[in-house]
Amino acid sequence: MSEIINNREYRQKVLKELITELHNGKNIEEVQDRFHELVHNISTKEISEMEAALIKEGMPVEEIQRLCDVHASVFKGSIEEIHHPDKAPGHPIHTFKLENEAVKKYIYENVKKNLEDLKENDTRDNRYKLIENFNMLWDLDKHYSRKENLLFPYLERYEITAPPKVMWGVDDEIRADVKKTKAMLQDDSESKDQIASKIDEVTNKILEMIFKEENILFPLSLDTLTEDEWFVIESDSDSIGYCITGPASKWKPVRTNVEAKEGKEKLANEDSEGYIKFDTGILKAKEISAIFNHLPVDITFVDKNGVVKYFSNSKERIFVRTKAVIGRKVQNCHPPASMHVVEQVVADLRNGKKDYEDFWIKMGEMYILIRYFAVRDENGEFLGTLEVSQNIKPIQEIVGEKRLLSD
Repeated sequence: MSEIINNREYRQKVLKELITELHNGKNIEEVQDRFHELVHNISTKEISEMEAALIKEGMPVEEIQRLCDVHASVFKGSIEEIHHPDKAPGHPIHTFKLENEAVKKYIYENVKKNLEDLKENDTRDNRYKLIENFNMLWDLDKHYSRKENLLFPYLERYEITAPPKVMWGVDDEIRADVKKTKAMLQDDSESKDQIASKIDEVTNKILEMIFKEENILFPLSLDTLTEDEWFVIESDSDSIGYCITGPASKWKPVRTNVEAKEGKEKLANEDSEGYIKFDTGILKAKEISAIFNHLPVDITFVDKNGVVKYFSNSKERIFVRTKAVIGRKVQNCHPPASMHVVEQVVADLRNGKKDYEDFWIKMGEMYILIRYFAVRDENGEFLGTLEVSQNIKPIQEIVGEKRLLSD
């Protein structure tokens, strides 16, 4: 393990040196030769860590943004192939990729063709055709807006901030360039050579952004976000809109209908008055729900088959949950990168190796304690797993005593 860590640290050091050399004026060929000589199979995570480290060390985001196209071209062909199964039609990543294919096709079959016509004959009609092309390319604003306002916030929750900052800056540059190109096409004083140069510049930027999305952003996002988070992104996407094309179909995560599975029979131990009897008292279902929702913790219950059956709905949940999570396998409610950990925890609780497992992580200003408990009946039979999460930072800050009522 130490060798792996040391190698990763070394590669991180090399990556930072390469970008810094570009920043200090070295030509691309020199950097690219050294890159291929010293660094192989770069992962999207390492690129993210590299950019974050440079920002933390004081390199302005604008500088990394200026170098973004350069280092993307250096990395091209060297980023490791991360084999994510093709996402089902309607999944946000599937839709993003459909749009990218449509944009590439539109650039090559329309923009570049009409640009050649303009180069041969600078007529008002040929300019109008290109103006129409760039009116269509302005649809990229919707593609970028979904990325910036739906996808980036989730990445930031996992403290992945550098790639979104850099990419958002380039998105804005492309938006400005599309507007500038349209203005140049409408200005008779702009020569066809100036216009052609600007169109080549902006279309290359768009194609480079497609490369960065599909080889850096999308694999990184698929490794990080849960299916429940993807479902929220998909649900909110219609409100922003799509670029040139739209979703191939409506996407929904696979889930078990737990209510149908349990049937419509009266709940066990529920009497005709709607009370549920416990060993230590009786409560109405409405009272039970209210009690769980008022606890200062997040609760999620996963049954013995690994299916999510319940979560509490407190006012300030730590981890996002929607009703779509009910009936889903617990593995799909966690980022793919941590799936093996979740599976191991559940297996240890189920087979009796452990009765509980604790984790603690920092999330922004919060310090989160996450606890997993094996739930068993009076005979020791495994019924499922209880996850309890709490922000313990306020508790850690308690000092002295409090014996008086608050105002």
